[in-house]
Formats: sequence, C-alpha cells, structure tokens
Amino acid sequence: EEERSKLIAIVWSMLMVGIVIGGVSGSIVFKKIEAQGITSGNIPLEILQPPINSVFSFVPFLVIALAFIATWGVEKRYSRFTSNTATEREDSITINRAIKVLTTSRQIFFTFLSVLTIGLFMQEAVLEPYGGEVFGMSIGETTQLNAFWGIGILLGYSITGFFIIPALGKKLTTKIGCILITFCFGLIILAGFTQQPKMLQLAMVLFGIAAGIATVGGISLMLDLTAAKTAGTFIGAWGLAQAMSRGLATLTGGLILDIGKSIFAVPLFSYSLVFVMQAIGIILAIIILERVDVREFKETTDKALSIVMEGDLDG
Repeated sequence: EEERSKLIAIVWSMLMVGIVIGGVSGSIVFKKIEAQGITSGNIPLEILQPPINSVFSFVPFLVIALAFIATWGVEKRYSRFTSNTATEREDSITINRAIKVLTTSRQIFFTFLSVLTIGLFMQEAVLEPYGGEVFGMSIGETTQLNAFWGIGILLGYSITGFFIIPALGKKLTTKIGCILITFCFGLIILAGFTQQPKMLQLAMVLFGIAAGIATVGGISLMLDLTAAKTAGTFIGAWGLAQAMSRGLATLTGGLILDIGKSIFAVPLFSYSLVFVMQAIGIILAIIILERVDVREFKETTDKALSIVMEGDLDG
C-alpha cells in the first residue's frame, strides 16, 4: 500500500513515454509516404498498407516481450500472502464479498472516471486526420502530434505530483485540470482557424499539461476511494472504467466526426464538433466530481462491508 501511488505514477509516465516513442517512430516509418508527396487526408490503400503491415508485424511481439519482462518473478518476490497467518486468511475478504461491496456502495467516482476518460480521449481517432485535412500537414507531422501531447502530459505529471497536489489538494487539483482541458479544446479549435501547424502543436502541448494535471489528480483521488480490505477490487473497477471508456471514446469520436461531415461542408467545423462535445463531457465530469466525497465513500463502503459480512454469516 505504501508504494502504490509511486507505482501508479511510474506506470502512467511510462504509458506517455510509449505514446511519445510511438509518435516519433511512426513519423520515421511513414517517411516513404511523405516522399511521394501524399498528405494524411488522401492516402491510397496500396501505399498505406506496406508500412502499416511492417509496424503491426513487429510491435505486438515487442509488447508481449515487455509484458513478460515486467511481470516475471514479481508475484513471488513481492506477494505478502505467504507471510500471513492461517487465522488472518480465514476471515479475509473473498472475491464474492468484495464484488458485493462494490455493487452495494454508490459508484459516483466510477461515473466521474468514465465521463472524464471519454471526454479526454475522443480526439484520439480524429487528431491526425484533423492535422492533415485542416492544416495540410504531412503524415509524419500528424503522427508527431501525439508526441507533443505526450510530452505535455509528462510535464503535467511532474508539476502536479511535486507542487500542485501538495499545495491545493487532490480534488481541487483534479477540478482545475478539467477546467484547463476545456480551455485547451478551445485553443485547438482556434488553431484550426489560423491553419498554423505550430499553433496546433503548442495547443497539444498545453492540452497534454492540462490532461496530466487532471489525470494525476484523479489517480491520487482514486487511491483515497478504496477500502483497505477490498482495495484490489475497487482499483480494478476504476481500471475497468478507464479501459471501457477509452474504447468507447475512440468509437464516439469517429462517430461524431462522421455526423459532423454529414452536416458541415467545411472540415474545420466537422472536427470542431468533436472538440466541442469533448469540452461538454469534461464540464459534465466536473459537475459529477463535486458530488464525490471521500469521507462519505469510506463510511458507506465500511457499512456495505459489514452488511455483506453479516449476510454471509447468517447464510
């Protein structure tokens, strides 16, 4: 438990490092396409297919290898299960009891995390086409947009963990991060009117910083919203909320873009519709965040745990 916050900070930092490396690597892989003078908005399949196939024939094996390296021997070295006495294990919380506690207590934070993740990642599917269609950027330049975003997030992680949270607290930090995210969506739309790639790159760095502030604040708040005896279940639920919401965000972003293209003739307006919907989603997340109460959560979870334990004993 005492190492959990450090581990989560490292994991999320490495996630962003991976995005930055992916953005830089992608721009290198697609240099052949750029050499033919083709922009990201209009790429024939026969030209796009070879470099894409080369990437996906290598990356999955690298991911599997890194997964084995990361997890090999961890359970044996760090697990405290064998050090517990038999008595402690007899009255420990089983998975069935933990799930009952999870479903019994109110899941406001689950809802907040889901809405925040959807609002934060809807641009993933449309960001690179936005750079190509609106700014006329090459495919290498649009791929690097994720790298600018990743660099911003890493900066956001650093200043938030060391300075902002100690000064302002977790909940207020998360709220400030969400507010800054909505302003950044406005900057991204404004950059589209200027059609200056440098303006978009700067907006992506600022968006990354704001996202980093909201993410670290939210993760820190998440660690407070766990009951000691069912910590694994609650953290698993928060992880499930993020994973499902991120997938839904990608789908939703593409769907909204298609709707925008059917309504507007100008590409900028179609993409702006996606960013506006993201801003609305983040504002909704702020409203839900106001209802998150750590003390109330702990009280209701302890009460739910007692009810479940008593019910199992009676049964």
